[in-house]
Amino acid sequence: MQALSVRPSVMRSSLALQRRPSFRANCVAPRRALPVVRASADREQKAEEEQATAAATTLLAAAGLLAPFLLDTESAMAVPEILKGRTASLIHPGIMFFLFGGSVWAGWLGLQWRRTRELATIIKEKKAQLPKPDADGNRPSSPLDAEISALEAERKELIGKKLNEQHNNWGSLLLGLGVTISIAGAYNTFLRTGKLFPGPHLYAGALITVLWALAAALVPAMQKGNDTARSLHIGLNTINVLLFASQIPTGLEIVGKVLQFTSWP
Repeated sequence: MQALSVRPSVMRSSLALQRRPSFRANCVAPRRALPVVRASADREQKAEEEQATAAATTLLAAAGLLAPFLLDTESAMAVPEILKGRTASLIHPGIMFFLFGGSVWAGWLGLQWRRTRELATIIKEKKAQLPKPDADGNRPSSPLDAEISALEAERKELIGKKLNEQHNNWGSLLLGLGVTISIAGAYNTFLRTGKLFPGPHLYAGALITVLWALAAALVPAMQKGNDTARSLHIGLNTINVLLFASQIPTGLEIVGKVLQFTSWP
């Protein structure tokens, strides 16, 4: 009987021993998950720090570009001398002379491409005026035959020059480089003198920059065949070229002052 009474206690002890590892495993499991949670938190914190750093860098860069306009004159003048020298000051007029010639050339290319499109309509109208063929299908000769042949040859020659591609390329150059150099010119003036000089040159230059943008904005409508957009495009660019030409005398006057009051480089 004593032996029988001992066995239950032994069994309870063995059961307790079997349960202990399970209890320890449950206690250890959360500890193993902690490094994963910490690593995830570290990655999130690092990502937030990188975003904050990128934002701060962007703000500092923008502040650096705007500093000359926001600070007083003395602070604005505290820039590298090369940016106020003759070399940097002549970049604006030099490139603008090139862009003036580019504007005239782009306009000529655009008119030639317009002529190419118009020739298709003219040829179609001329062919409609030809005498009708007789019952046997023979059409009598007409003075229009030679005229139509000449028009078709002209159109074929114009198409071969890829005028539309050339016009688009020059237009893109005028828009990108023109806007950049326009702003750079005003920026350089402020760096050299600490102020801008309101007058015909500044106002016309700002209007030219706006006209470039407006003319470019009409291109999608023009590509869909909108004749009104095409006419507006030509009109805006005609005004632009005239304003550009009016800038030459005042521009040369400013170049003279640059040469007088600046030194190389």
